[in-house]
Amino acid sequence: MISAVKPTTCTLVVSKGQSRNPAKRGLESAIAQAAGQLDGVEVIMVPHLYDLPKGGESLELLQKIEGDLIVCSWIFSRAAHWVLDRNGIGGATGEVELGADEDDEEELSLPDSESSDSAGDEPEAVDRVTDLYPRPDRTIHCLDLKVSESVDDFIGEIKRILNIAAEPDQSLPIVGGKIVEVDETTSRRWYPVIDFSRCTNCMECIDFCLFGVYGVDGVENILVEQPDNCRKGCPACSRVCPENAIIFPQHKAPAIAGAETEGDEGFKIDLSQLFGAPTDKGDPIATAARERDEQLLLTGREAVGIDDNLKKRQAALSEKPKDNLDRLIDSLDELDL
Repeated sequence: MISAVKPTTCTLVVSKGQSRNPAKRGLESAIAQAAGQLDGVEVIMVPHLYDLPKGGESLELLQKIEGDLIVCSWIFSRAAHWVLDRNGIGGATGEVELGADEDDEEELSLPDSESSDSAGDEPEAVDRVTDLYPRPDRTIHCLDLKVSESVDDFIGEIKRILNIAAEPDQSLPIVGGKIVEVDETTSRRWYPVIDFSRCTNCMECIDFCLFGVYGVDGVENILVEQPDNCRKGCPACSRVCPENAIIFPQHKAPAIAGAETEGDEGFKIDLSQLFGAPTDKGDPIATAARERDEQLLLTGREAVGIDDNLKKRQAALSEKPKDNLDRLIDSLDELDL
């Protein structure tokens, strides 16, 4: 057990997957062993990040770490960052190149006449929770283990982050690296994680959820107060969040699970749907109401349906100024395709 990691070092945290998949265990161990041979890198292996219980050995150890972190886990990088944050392990989001899609960086190309620089289309400036309450002065790089099966890819990214030059022979001298593995029993969990870099503290989630999951802290900021009150498999509150700030890391839909969508502007467009392929997305508000009703009925309570608050939310969505995706679809409609 280590009491604290020296600020001059970087700590690599490897979060194990939930399954017993030997390929996943092999990748985790290989990354830990290779990184442990890098000068100045301490390695800690913990159970699945999302499942760690409050007050458990893993979180107590991680909370003692000083300095920058690199975290490898089986959930999206954004989800991993905010799972750590909710457990008191905060910092700035570090840039990760591994798995980044170059196409994601290209902006939508719109006709000049459809440029969004008109005053009416400019969104109002809003304060995010992280603007009001900045995180600690350190950097946390979160790597998604799903993006590659190659140990070399992850070690290469770790070296890039640490500004370690690649060695031609790829041999790594053992220089006092240490691997600490926490053998802690966990169980699979399901609860929302808030991305406070997007959250505006609007409280729509606490108004919508009828299971006592959300609460407020001493300065009236929203928080997930009773995470284990959340109904397993239900992501309804994430659908009503105006800022796409609520993450369910284990949900099958990437946008809900924490993929970097960056709101409407970063929405990944399926061109087959634009040209007539069927879609089952439907109205997110109606879907959220249905999902909430299903859980209420399972607990012996009465269904609520689309209440007055949700009706206002639907109206607000329909009145929202057009974004890049809306304008792109409009421009396609004008073409004779």
